[in-house]
Amino acid sequence: MVGVQRMWGVVFWTVLNFFFSGLVDGFVLGEQPLSKIAIHRITLGLSNSTSIRASPILLGSNGEDTEWVSVDLEHDNPSVGDWIGVFSPANFNSSTCSPESSESKDQAPYICSAPIKYKFVKDTDSGYTKTGKASLKFQIINQRADFSFVLFSGGLSKPKLVAVSNSVSFANPKAPLYPRLALGKAWNEMAVTWTSGYNIDEAVPFVEWGLKGGHHKRSPAGTLTFHQNSMCGSPAHTVGWRDPGFIHTSFLKDLWPNARYNYRMGHLLSNGSYVWSRSYSFRSSPFPGQDSLQRVIIFGDLGKAERDGSNEYSNYQPGSLNTTDQLIKDLPNFDIVFHIGDLTYSNGYLSQWDQFTSQVEPMASTVPYMVASGNHERDWPNSGSYYDGTDSGGECGVPAETTFYFPAKNRSKFWYSADYGMFHFCVADTENDWRKGTEQYRFLEHCLASVDRRKQPWLIFTGHRVLGYSSEFWYALEGSYAEPGGRKSLQKLWQKYKVDIALFGHVHNYERICPIYQNRCVNPEKSHYSGTVNGTIHIVVGGGGSHLSEFADEVPSWSIYRDYDYGFVKMTAFNHSSLLFEYKKSSDGKVYDSFTISRD
Repeated sequence: MVGVQRMWGVVFWTVLNFFFSGLVDGFVLGEQPLSKIAIHRITLGLSNSTSIRASPILLGSNGEDTEWVSVDLEHDNPSVGDWIGVFSPANFNSSTCSPESSESKDQAPYICSAPIKYKFVKDTDSGYTKTGKASLKFQIINQRADFSFVLFSGGLSKPKLVAVSNSVSFANPKAPLYPRLALGKAWNEMAVTWTSGYNIDEAVPFVEWGLKGGHHKRSPAGTLTFHQNSMCGSPAHTVGWRDPGFIHTSFLKDLWPNARYNYRMGHLLSNGSYVWSRSYSFRSSPFPGQDSLQRVIIFGDLGKAERDGSNEYSNYQPGSLNTTDQLIKDLPNFDIVFHIGDLTYSNGYLSQWDQFTSQVEPMASTVPYMVASGNHERDWPNSGSYYDGTDSGGECGVPAETTFYFPAKNRSKFWYSADYGMFHFCVADTENDWRKGTEQYRFLEHCLASVDRRKQPWLIFTGHRVLGYSSEFWYALEGSYAEPGGRKSLQKLWQKYKVDIALFGHVHNYERICPIYQNRCVNPEKSHYSGTVNGTIHIVVGGGGSHLSEFADEVPSWSIYRDYDYGFVKMTAFNHSSLLFEYKKSSDGKVYDSFTISRD
């Protein structure tokens, strides 16, 4: 009996560890929809009596980067398992497959790439199974290639290719798109990063920019990309691979503080003509220590979703669009965004990075969009990650480190400091070793120690995984109430340098912890802190968009406010002496938790 109990104990903890490694950040519950398609099992079943047609054929004729496409189909043998996959490039047969994509080409047809999205026909037209006719609408963004729409029967597990549509394409598939701003390595520098289809042997990339109403100048851009053999594993280097195009970054320097600038991205072609993006604008950063109104948005674990209902988005990242849309609506009322890890949840399906940069473009093109590394960006066995999980789907950090700029000395070491007026941020990379004696630990201590609190009184620590405190169900069940070893390694730094607030994602809910040190609340106040707080206030804000995480039934003594919902936080520095912290729900943008800090 004792042996049986011991065996079941081992089984229980094995299962627990499996679920803990993924469920805490939504991976088990929120399986990437594209991974459900059994690409290797596709068979051919073309039917002469089945037709599918997409229109319009030409997209973006007036410079649009997003268009709605109508797909009309007639099928002589309709069923509830029929679905349409959107493929890009439109030609997806075996002749286009690279050697890295092919593990076996025994089946016919061999398809080496997953679609970029899909939709079940019955979900759009409930009468389809009786009539065999349906009309679906897909929202398509410019992704540097043409598109085709393919009808499959047999569901996702046993797909049979029934019909292929005509191709549709954008007028200029290589156009410069999806700008994302980021703070540079100096306070008066802004980085502009964008994506295009132009390599440097085709066109010279640059940004044309200047003060609103003033003279404009041009700054050159560097160009990066990555290749299939840069991926660490499948599906990123097999069916999930898609060419990322070219990522350009230009640095706009010597900016005046708090000034409004206009900018647009350009490419000078070899024939002397120019290709331009739309025009955008941003407000430059305040001078470090400047006494003015400064407003910061922070959240983690946003993910992406499809506005046309593709990829069963409501079941994968149910809060993503609500959070995105609420922030876009409130865009005039904040100055900078920190997205602290788990950006796209692409999990090895590279097409989703374009989808994500398109989704956040209204924000990222207007205010600095600062990012941190999460497990879904970085983790892969034997790749150098601190964790050996498979959450990145074989991406091992490469797309994240290339698609977004962040002011780190080494892009593969995703930790950095950032100054914004009266705020000083120390951004950790929780997917790299943070323990005492490591390179990252030394950086974090230097980041915290180097701030001049007379100029920048608000010292903020942030990272993806919870290195502080969380009463999330699985953390509580494990007994650590946080990432094991996090507090042990870093709490002395937080206390020594008087970190005001530490914010984390990874756990998909909101929780505010009292000012705390060594598991003990050091200040009895809950809504207003004045003078020296004596401890760091810890916040979990991982409810950006992915599946929500359950709380433990027991509420720890240090937990002040918990919310099982989607949301984000906003910090407003009115001056050197007054800070307002607010937690807002994505559903309505209203404040549900708040506190203030005031000090001389």
